[in-house]
Amino acid sequence: MAYDRLVTGCREERELAGVLDPGVVLHARYKVRELVAQGGMGAVYRADDLRLAGRECAIKEVIYRDEDSVNPDEAREQFYREASTLARLDHPNLPKVSDHFTEAGRDYLVMDFVPGPDLQTLIDEAQAAGKRLPEKQVLEWVRQLCDALEYLHSQKPPVLHRDIKPANIRLTASGLVKLVDFGLVKLLEPDEKRTVTVVHGRGTARYTPLEQYGGETGHTDTRSDVYALGATMYHLLTGQAPLTAKERFLHPGAMPPPQELNPSISERTDRVILWAMAMHPDQRPASVAELRSVLFGRAPLPAARTDPSVTVRVGQQEGWRQAIASNLVLIIAALALLAAAVYISLAPGAVIALP
Repeated sequence: MAYDRLVTGCREERELAGVLDPGVVLHARYKVRELVAQGGMGAVYRADDLRLAGRECAIKEVIYRDEDSVNPDEAREQFYREASTLARLDHPNLPKVSDHFTEAGRDYLVMDFVPGPDLQTLIDEAQAAGKRLPEKQVLEWVRQLCDALEYLHSQKPPVLHRDIKPANIRLTASGLVKLVDFGLVKLLEPDEKRTVTVVHGRGTARYTPLEQYGGETGHTDTRSDVYALGATMYHLLTGQAPLTAKERFLHPGAMPPPQELNPSISERTDRVILWAMAMHPDQRPASVAELRSVLFGRAPLPAARTDPSVTVRVGQQEGWRQAIASNLVLIIAALALLAAAVYISLAPGAVIALP
C-alpha cells in the first residue's frame, strides 16, 4: 500500500508536466507500458491488466482543460453516460470497452488493445516504396468499416464516432480492421437541437466536415461520419490527405478529385468519395448504408452534382454538360438559324448591306 501511495504521488507530479510514465498503475489495476498517442485532449496508453494476466489494454485518457470552457461536472456526467453505452457495444470491427474510471481529475476509458499497424502507417509505407494501396484492398477495408458504422449508427440513441481517419483504423494479422479511439464519441439524442461533445477536440481537421466546427450552433449526425469515411477513402487511395473543409470553403476548386491523383481508381469509387465529402450534409449519402449500396454496385450512382468546393475543373466540365443538356432544343434552333443566315448571305443574287 505504501508503494501504491508513492506511485500515486509521483504520478500526480508527472501529470502536471503531461503524460504518464511507464510503470504507473492506474485504478490499482492497469500498469502503463507505453504511450501510444497524444493530443490536446489527452493520450492513449498501452497497459497491462494486473488482474487478468497476459491481457493488454488500450487506455484512453481525457483531460478537461480550463480553456475549453466546459463544466467539469457536466462533462464527467456525460463521459460516464457515453462510456456506459460503449461498454455495451459488441462488434468484430470495434474494440471491446471494458472499464471506465476517474483518477487525479482525469477520466479514463479502457478497451482491448488492438495489435497491428494502423492504416496511416500503411499509407506511409506504400508512399516510401513509390506505390499506392490497391483499390480492391481498400474497398475491403471500407466494407468492414461500413459494418462497424452501421452498427454504431443503429444504436438507440445512435453513436457517432466523429474521428474516423487512417490513424484510427488498425489492421490485425487476420485481415480484420478495427475502428479504434472513441475519444470523440457522441450519443445522438433525438431531441437535441445541436450536438456538442464534452470529450474535447473536434476531430482531425482533414477528415472533419464543416458542421463539426460549429461550436454552439454546430449540429452533427450520422452524415458527419459519412464525410469522414469519404475523406479516409480519399487518403487511402490517393496517398494524399484531403484538404480541410475550411480550406475547401475558402478556396473553391483547390482539392483535386481522387482520379486525378490516382487514375487507376474506378469511376464509381471516385464519384462516391466526392459524394460522401460534399460540403453540405444534405448533399451526402443519407446514411452509411446508402453509401455502401452505391459504392459496391447494388444501387445506381447518384446524379452528378456541380460542387465548386471539390474542384473547379470537374465543376466546369459538369456544368457545361448540364447546360447543354437542359438547353439542347434552343441550341439546335440557334444553329439552324445561323446555318440559314449563312446560306442566304452566300446565295447568288443576295444583297449584302454595308454600313
